[in-house]
Amino acid sequence: MGVLVVTGTGTEIGKTVVTAAVAALALAAGRRVAVLKPAQTGVAPGEPGDVDEVARLAGPLTRRELARYPEPLAPDTAARRSGLPPVDPARTAEAAARLAAGHDLVLVEGAGGLLVRYDERGRTLADAARAMVDAGLPVDVLAVAPAGLGTLNGTALTAEALSTRGLPLLGVVVGSWPAHADLAARCNLADLPVVAGAPLLGALPAGCAATGGPAFLAAARSGLAPCLGGLFDPGRFTAHHAAPLPAGVG
Repeated sequence: MGVLVVTGTGTEIGKTVVTAAVAALALAAGRRVAVLKPAQTGVAPGEPGDVDEVARLAGPLTRRELARYPEPLAPDTAARRSGLPPVDPARTAEAAARLAAGHDLVLVEGAGGLLVRYDERGRTLADAARAMVDAGLPVDVLAVAPAGLGTLNGTALTAEALSTRGLPLLGVVVGSWPAHADLAARCNLADLPVVAGAPLLGALPAGCAATGGPAFLAAARSGLAPCLGGLFDPGRFTAHHAAPLPAGVG
């Protein structure tokens, strides 16, 4: 894969868990894995951040964090309020390139959604991904989306933003699939790949990040598609959860 940029259609929807699941499967396959977090917000110095959570769940890997801001805000806002320098796209691309030189897979996890501002010029994770592509790195983007109502719009906007920048969307993963999915979530399984213009590549069960080790690896294997190292079958999963049509329709 080279470099896989993991973005979300919003915040708190499972990006870190999906990043960890991809990392766990790659490590289990014997690959050298690094995870890069350009900007970590809402975490004080010395506290574990997202890269540490990925390692907790997936196992030993290379961790790199470029900047840390204590307030839980967008990176640009958090940087300004803390008086610390922001992270520009070139710096992220350079860090990814250095990691790619010594690893089989580099996972770059964004903050919030694709177009969250990272600096005062309004540059985003999409700009960082574009800088990686322009530097000759093999880059794919994986979008993480919530299961329920409202996810189709956010996914469509993310896919459109990637397309206009010439960035490849590998697919969509549902970051937290509920134990008892409602009607919207079940219908969204069929609609997500349509609005994204890219395949559904997984659905991780809610709560799977409670522990790491074998249990998390098993959840990753069943919840992610073969191109990400797992066994997830989107057609079978979608058919199993399909919502029946109302009487007299269809």
